Amino acid sequence: MASFKIAIIGAGSIGFTKKLFTDILSVPELRDVEFALTDLSEHNLAMIKSILDRIVEANKLPTRVTATTDRRRALEGARYIISCVRVGGLEAYADDIRIPLKYGVDQCVGDTICAGGILYGQRNIPVILDFCKDIREVAEPGAKFLNYANPMAMNSWAAIEYGKVDTVGLCHGVQHGAEQIAEILGAGEGELDYICSGINHQTWFVDIRLGGRKIGKDELVAAFEAHPIFSQQEKLRIDVLKRFGVYSTESNGHLSEYLPWYRKRPDEISRWIDMSDWIHGETGGYLRYSTETRNWFETEYPRFLEEASRPLETIKRSNEHASRILEALETGRVYRGHFNVKNNGVITNLPADAIIESPGFVDRFGINMVAGITLPEACAATCIASINVQRMSVHAAITGDIDLLKLAVLHDPLVGAICTPEEVWQMVDEMVVAQAEWLPQYAHAIDAAKERLARATVATREWKGAARREVRSIEEIRAEKEAAKLRAAG
Repeated sequence: MASFKIAIIGAGSIGFTKKLFTDILSVPELRDVEFALTDLSEHNLAMIKSILDRIVEANKLPTRVTATTDRRRALEGARYIISCVRVGGLEAYADDIRIPLKYGVDQCVGDTICAGGILYGQRNIPVILDFCKDIREVAEPGAKFLNYANPMAMNSWAAIEYGKVDTVGLCHGVQHGAEQIAEILGAGEGELDYICSGINHQTWFVDIRLGGRKIGKDELVAAFEAHPIFSQQEKLRIDVLKRFGVYSTESNGHLSEYLPWYRKRPDEISRWIDMSDWIHGETGGYLRYSTETRNWFETEYPRFLEEASRPLETIKRSNEHASRILEALETGRVYRGHFNVKNNGVITNLPADAIIESPGFVDRFGINMVAGITLPEACAATCIASINVQRMSVHAAITGDIDLLKLAVLHDPLVGAICTPEEVWQMVDEMVVAQAEWLPQYAHAIDAAKERLARATVATREWKGAARREVRSIEEIRAEKEAAKLRAAG
């Protein structure tokens, strides 16, 4: 009999589920557990279960793995529920990018705020509330919901405020930003200490210390500008660092679409982005990358199976928070990380109802946040603009109020820098109609939106964006990588 149960919703995300699984099993006290995998895809579930079963068998572990498309069954008796779902898949996500682009809204990612992130939240929140209902009704009493799904702040806000479930949102942006800072400063392992605070994808390194010595803005700017790669890939982040005095955790591409200044004119976009990889600001970059790699696990499955026979001790534990939170809660070993929770005064100059991302400590008593942090005024102002959009977006998703949804999009910083109110109203109508099958709360508003679109007066354009790449096949990507290897080999 397993000591407790961990349910993973969206477990068909094979690479990420495998990472979470090996991370958790790297803790000896967490091996006598049941992993209940659930997903809409039976095919993906069968593949990931066979990989995890191979890991268990090869390492002679007591761990039990089950898989079902019946989510409620998977959640029965679960102590921890981890979600990594994408509602609507790539079909809906394509509209998050394609339709706003017709109105001049050029997004790189579109999964947090901006027009794409807001509609993503509208699709997710009804499903998140269904998860919460199941958790309340069939999971272990007091079960903890660990949300990895974007839009992080909106999903977590809905789960806490309306789902009434003990929820923490988890992201790896802080860790990635810290890795960059460690590299430019030449920090050895364990030498860099930092405090990040703000909201998800707009978290700020408000205190950085190297070997106990405080690192100021000027030293950080000089180190980034001297770095041969980051100086080119992170031009926008470095510019924000110069003006705000602190570094953002998020990539160049992410940060560019949360602010009203850098992506509002095509000629300006090309100044601030780098096309060496999608994450540095490419138009629709994450959509292209996701489209190209959507079936990557099919071709990588034999390799995954082969690697699954390796001893667990040879697999490096990742820096994802989930396994470390579970370890702290179950063993009492203290873990310090950055978590997404309701503010309630933790950050003094952000609203109490906001979902913040800030430092906390975990042990048997739970997640305990470090209170009394005050953000620099410019950082707080930027976060508050997004929080206001998130609040309206969550309320719209809960009530099905299409006018409130349009007001949320209108108040988005980047959309507001580009579109008129008439353009926003028509753009939202178009997005809601295109995504109607995933937006049950707006079913009553679809026919009226279609009628408005039939007599629409705002002209749109088929614009590819300021920095667009065409989608390539897996075979083409492989050929490019092989050619690059040959060139590197001389």
